Amino acid sequence: MCEECGYRATDRSHLSRHIRKHTGEKPYKCDQCDYSAAHKPALDHHLRTHTGEKPYICEECGHRTTTKPGLLRHIRTHTGEKPYGCDLCDYSAADKGNLERHIMVKHTGEKPYMCGECGYRTADSSHFYKHIKKHSGEKPSPRKKPHKCDECDYSASQKCRLDQHIISKHSGEKPYRFDKCDFRTASKSHLSLHIKKHSA
Repeated sequence: MCEECGYRATDRSHLSRHIRKHTGEKPYKCDQCDYSAAHKPALDHHLRTHTGEKPYICEECGHRTTTKPGLLRHIRTHTGEKPYGCDLCDYSAADKGNLERHIMVKHTGEKPYMCGECGYRTADSSHFYKHIKKHSGEKPSPRKKPHKCDECDYSASQKCRLDQHIISKHSGEKPYRFDKCDFRTASKSHLSLHIKKHSA
């Protein structure tokens, strides 16, 4: 049992990992940079930033990720699933981080990211890092969108997004259908939302 908070674990290794949350100990070191982690899976994930390895593949579109949770988050872009619901309003999110940001921005007003140089505070880490770059003079890097549409000026960061764009905007194709009515759509997520309306 953890003496700090009373947490109980089924085995000693889980307890040791938990205790590191309190001590801040990070025994797993990267041999290529100064990164260190409290547990091995975090180090394994970090090492993929050096190797470029992305072992998890989406069966729907071929998109690759470095972690299994990253793949599950990506799959929700196809299904439209938003399993993280706000207890304070009807907002729901596909990603736990988005829900946490929503709660801070809309309900608690908490702004945990603070600039040490000027005191600027925000609830959004991406806004914070953009702000920090203003002080350093570094230009924020635009998100890479290497997948270009041949029909218009649309570009996407992922091939599956480009494929979805082509189907919905240019082909006129509506491959997703609901068997309980005549609803058809170019988007799998729109189909999921339509099915939810029927079941509500």
